Order: sequence, then structure tokens, then C-alpha cells
Amino acid sequence: MGSTSAQNDTPNSTPSGTPDQGGVGRRDLIKRSAALGLISVPAMGFLSACASGGGGDEKSDKPKGEKTKDNPFGVAKGGKLDVVVFKGGYGDDYAKAWEASFQKKWGVTASHTGTQEITGKLQPRFNAGNPPDIIDDSGAQKIKIDVLNKNGQLLDLAAVLDAPSIDDPSKKVRDTLIPGTLDAGVLEGKTVALNYIYTVWGLWYSGKLFKEKGWSEPKTWDDFLAICKDATKQGIGGLAHQGKYPYYINVAIMDLIAKKGGLDAMKAIDNLDPKAFVGSDAAKAAVEAVYEVVEKGYLMPGTNGLTHTESQTRWNQYKAAFITSGSWLENEQLKQTPDDFDMKFMPMPLLPGSAMPYEAIRAGSGEPFIIPSKAANLPEAQEFMRMMLSKEWSSLFAKEANSLTILADGVDPNVKLRPGTQSTVEASKKAGTNTFRFLYTEWYSEMDTEIQNASNELMAKRIQPAEWLKRAQAAVDKAAKTPAAKKNHRD
Repeated sequence: MGSTSAQNDTPNSTPSGTPDQGGVGRRDLIKRSAALGLISVPAMGFLSACASGGGGDEKSDKPKGEKTKDNPFGVAKGGKLDVVVFKGGYGDDYAKAWEASFQKKWGVTASHTGTQEITGKLQPRFNAGNPPDIIDDSGAQKIKIDVLNKNGQLLDLAAVLDAPSIDDPSKKVRDTLIPGTLDAGVLEGKTVALNYIYTVWGLWYSGKLFKEKGWSEPKTWDDFLAICKDATKQGIGGLAHQGKYPYYINVAIMDLIAKKGGLDAMKAIDNLDPKAFVGSDAAKAAVEAVYEVVEKGYLMPGTNGLTHTESQTRWNQYKAAFITSGSWLENEQLKQTPDDFDMKFMPMPLLPGSAMPYEAIRAGSGEPFIIPSKAANLPEAQEFMRMMLSKEWSSLFAKEANSLTILADGVDPNVKLRPGTQSTVEASKKAGTNTFRFLYTEWYSEMDTEIQNASNELMAKRIQPAEWLKRAQAAVDKAAKTPAAKKNHRD
């Protein structure tokens, strides 16, 4: 994650750095990729100790700035800013570049922490009522945003989103973003997280390996299984997955559900329908399809016991034909990927009778940035986030992290994107308005964890599809009884 989620890149998450592609005219490609968003015109004890509503504690000697048209939050010269960034697939060089720019413009001294241990490092600070000012809350050890929100620990970002855009002050910040990309950060009617990176999820393969083996990108699940079978015969795993983080195999299961049953099947899960899983033909077909890979022995040997990076590295060594991930994968694997690997992204293949076309992909925003409600330097944190949504900083991110942001047309044409990310740009263009995005992962973290646990058991052959469906439905039914369920809903 950079990943969203159980990732050291991110899933959902988050958790995750993602590359982009090249090919075609790069200038046109990047412009079209931005246009893309475009086409869819797409343990709680420690937290309760820090429940709070208002802003950070103001100290009498803290400098105060005057609020103006160009300084809407009143940033003061000589102030401070405490930044914590998940150092996963996207690294943290982009944040260091942002901080240098921020310091140059405002004279604000930024302290920087890049880490994968988000909960470990920040739990004591939240406990003490002394959280950082802005956090990239992603990765396998992220703090659960729905829990933070329930305890009043997150700032409502409306003021940032309604502030003037740095590039065009006649527009609000929110009006410069790819449509639909704010959705993942809306909990109980408020935007409490800014998912900054435009992400796609699906299957990945090596163009070099496919060319050598004479394989073509499979558009149906049967064709996918045929390649897995051929690979296994040749001593290559069919599918690798990041066994210790079952978030990743849920990319396959959930994508198949959405593509088989259409948006209604996806919304049934997010809206906690009593037949979201048990009683859903799409869910049954999807989990049975993934289990077929297990039953037929098409998994890469040992993949169930590997971390995300271990499994991905073996895939980079041509020990598996496919792997599931989000678009942070290329950047996360830069050091492990052979120069001629030719990383490629592809949509999830279709099950028979699918409601959505092959080109449909899960796409949207990932890598959530949050501002704690008790941040000591709220004006600086809010201005920092506003500057994140400028073309200058969006281009800095693309340059350093090899990925697109949620800012529409937000990347300078001179920024070169890598081959894997390039393929995500092309896939997004082909998908057009045929995109989808689950929100239960952000809305109901406990439900997400329980479904991941069921998937872990499924891939290890300790349970079968019928039991997986029961466990997933039980997680839905449990979430439906929480107060948040009354406020979270998608039409």
C-alpha cells in the first residue's frame, strides 16, 4: 500500500507506490491519464483515550498568521509542522520534496518521519493527546480510520476542500479533483481522509515471460486457468499472492464479484445487505473461481506463507505467471524487478455471464492522508494539504513516486512514468466509465479484517467456498448492527 490496506505499499488502502506507463506519446498519455478521472465524469482502547473534538492546544508563544486570500488558514512564518509518512511502495522522497517546498514558501520548519510502523509509532502519541499534524495513514500497520473517526480524532477536511485552489483561486480545491476520488475518505457523511493517489487494482504479469511462453492476456477466467495450468506444467506457479496479507487475494475475489454481478453486487456489500454474500450468485461464483486455483494446485509454492514483498519478489524472479495487487506494485518492486521484466497490468478476467465488460477495473483513490483533530499546528497542516493538491506538488509526487494523484490534469507532461504504471494508464483509458470501487474497507475495518481472515483460511484449504461465504456474511451482519451503518450508504 503504498499501499491501502494490508500492504507495505497500500491497500486500500490502503494500503504502496505505483508506477505508470510509457508508450504512445508520453505527453498525451499523461494528459489522458489525468483526463481519465475524468472519463467517469469514477484495539481501540488506546484511541478512546484520545477522543477529542477541537483543535490542538495553542501555546501562548506560538506564532499566529493573518488569514488572507493567499493564506486562508493563517499560516505563520517561523511555525512548525510534524509530518509522518508511510514509507512503503511510494517511499517518502516525495514528502521530503514537499516539506522543502513548504519550508521555502512559509518559513515553517517541518519534522519528518518515514516509517512502516504507523500504529506502533503513533499509538503512544495519540494516547498522550500529542499526535502529528498530518499523517499518511497506510500500510499493514495503519491506524484504522473508522476507529479514529468514531472517537472524534480526525479533522473534518471540508475547510481544506472548500478553500481556493492554488492553481486557480476561482475554483474550490474539491472542484479540481478527479470525480469520485473523495468518496473513499467520507465516513458518516464527513470527509475525514484525503485518499491522494489515483490507484487501480487487478492482476499483473511480466510481458517478457508472456512473450517467451506465447501466452496472451487472458480475458476469461477459463483462459486465465489455462495459463496457470501451462505454467504449472513448466515448473512455474500460476498465481502468486501475498499470503500473510490476504487483503491482496481479496482483490481477485471482490473484483470477480463486482464484474460478475455488476455495481448492484458491489453496493450490496458496502450497504451491508443481508444477502451480500450468502444468497449472492456473484459472490458464490467468485469465491469458487478463486478456490479452483487452490484446488488444482496452481498457486505458486509457498505463497501462503510469504509477506507481500517476499511473494512479489519471487514473482519478479519468474516463479509465477500472475500476482494480484494495486498500482503501487511497480514502485515497491523497483529494486527487485529485472530491467527487461516489462511489468504489465490487466483487468480481472471474466466469469461466464458477467454483467461488466472485461475492460472494467477497480479504480479510485488510495493512500489516505489525515489531519488529527488535536494537531498542534492545524493551520500549517491544512495549508500543507491544500498545497498537496497543486499541480506543482502533484508533479513532484509523480516524479518521485511514479504515480498519478487525484488532481485532474495534475502531472507535468515532462514527468516520465514507468512501464507498469503506463499500462495502468492505458487500462484506465480503455475502462472509461466502467470502473468500480468498494468502500467497506474504509467504512468497516473490522468487517474487512474478518473477510481477510476467511480468505486466508480459504487459500490454505482449511475452509471451502461455502464456509467462506458464511463467514463473510457473518461479518456483514455484525457490521450492520454498528451505529456507523446508519450513516454510511451508497446509492
